[in-house]
Amino acid sequence: MHRWGAVGGVLACIGCGGASDDPGSVAAGIGGGTLLAGIERLASDEFGGRSPGSEGEALTVAYLMEQFAALGLEPGNPDGTWVQDVPLVGITPLPGDGLVVAGGGGTRTLEPGADYVAATKHVVDAVSVSDAEFVFVGYGARAPEYDWDDFGDTDLGGKILLFLVNDPPLDDAFGGPAMTYYGRWTYKHEIAAELGAAGSLVIHETGPAGYPWEVVGGTPYAESFDLIAADDNLSRATVEGWVQRATAEMLFERAGLDFEAAKEQAADRAFQPIPLGVTGSVEIRNELRTIDSQNVAARLPGTDAPDEVVMYVAHWDHLGRDESLAGDQIYNGAADNATGTAGLIEIARAFTEGEPPRRSVLFLAVTAEEQGLLGSRYYGEQPLYPAAQTVAAMNMDVLNQWGRTRDLTIVGMGQSELDDVAGEIAVRLGRVLTPDPEPEKGFYYRSDHFSFARVGIPAFYADPGVDYLDKPAGYGIEKRNEYTANDYHAVSDEVKPDWDLSGALDDLTFMYHMGARLAATGEWPAWSATSEFRAIREEQRPGG
Repeated sequence: MHRWGAVGGVLACIGCGGASDDPGSVAAGIGGGTLLAGIERLASDEFGGRSPGSEGEALTVAYLMEQFAALGLEPGNPDGTWVQDVPLVGITPLPGDGLVVAGGGGTRTLEPGADYVAATKHVVDAVSVSDAEFVFVGYGARAPEYDWDDFGDTDLGGKILLFLVNDPPLDDAFGGPAMTYYGRWTYKHEIAAELGAAGSLVIHETGPAGYPWEVVGGTPYAESFDLIAADDNLSRATVEGWVQRATAEMLFERAGLDFEAAKEQAADRAFQPIPLGVTGSVEIRNELRTIDSQNVAARLPGTDAPDEVVMYVAHWDHLGRDESLAGDQIYNGAADNATGTAGLIEIARAFTEGEPPRRSVLFLAVTAEEQGLLGSRYYGEQPLYPAAQTVAAMNMDVLNQWGRTRDLTIVGMGQSELDDVAGEIAVRLGRVLTPDPEPEKGFYYRSDHFSFARVGIPAFYADPGVDYLDKPAGYGIEKRNEYTANDYHAVSDEVKPDWDLSGALDDLTFMYHMGARLAATGEWPAWSATSEFRAIREEQRPGG
């Protein structure tokens, strides 16, 4: 029986250094004290919210290199360094005059932050859209495998497209209640650019989006980042952003239409784009800077198959500092994702205390997740180790802060044979695997594992469970909702005095055993027959 004692006000497991083959113990090397110390360090005010390109990045990268080196790991970059440079461009929209809406008997200027938020990924000093018609495109999916096309032959060049959040709400397509990539706002902006649209605006609704308006609209003039690419100005619509649902309703009223009725039409395969006869004009001026941000990589070489790689991933970055705020200005990102980054170090320690693995294990802390999975996307496009030789990627993003659970939530359950491996580990550890209770929010496409999935690498992502020991039914969902409403992407995401990291230790132990199993064998887990990523993997590893 373990003893649970307070460490800095947080419950942590005392004496949880049991042998790794004991199903009831925390894996050797994983400890509550070191986990908490790592979280507190990364989430400290000194690190300034760990924004890419800031002094906080330099401190974070130095800390991670120091920790990995102290464990005896090798630099993860084959060139002998600990880092992979990730070239970013920082784009800061400057205060302007707002989005001018014309039609329906007059004009109105929408206020950034209150009514809408918009920016451009074009790497230029200024862009403008003049008198572009708003067109409602429903959910904005073009998915031939589901016999679905929201666009048809409609010419949408030069228009401002209005998208609903998520997928069409169907039981027989798009994963039923689960979101597919077609439901992600990133896809909507991508398809808008492909169609030649001038603007791409997603209509925000808190329930379907999974987060409140403040997450996307609270800082309309905040700096955002993108990868530096030669075709940036060709592959993106001129203006991208979000509008409040109330703003969308106003646009429909000016067109003499009902938003809710149009939303119902959008759930039908017969839907066609709806021109509103209302136009928008906006100018966005930018302040630009280029940044060489960094992914941090450490490697434990395999004994028998060193060229085959099992990968653990966590993003080290958060949102930095907002000097326009009164009072606390630092987005410390304690849960998101100092927990996962500190957990990455814990798992690395567990591997160094065990027998050397047959395959190599890569520990990758990536940058700019909060800016659109940019660090992991860059790795996917410029891998340090070929995707065909990478067995799996296991991602950790926001660990359990609220105690032990019977279950572990598998986001994207059914995507690959990694679920079978996870199932075997669960039996050994006395855990139960459950599917994501909120599949409509598309979490499988919202964290770094997706960057590896889209290049064919089987990717695994586990969220904290929701069936808490000694807690009433519904406690887990209540805590999730509480975190989303109060702390997600807020300055209040700090280490809390009532945190209980015992569940995080259990979950890290699970992730360690899963990776250790993959690193010890010669198996190559495959994507499921229905996965959208299966064809890519089969091309990489024909016959394998």
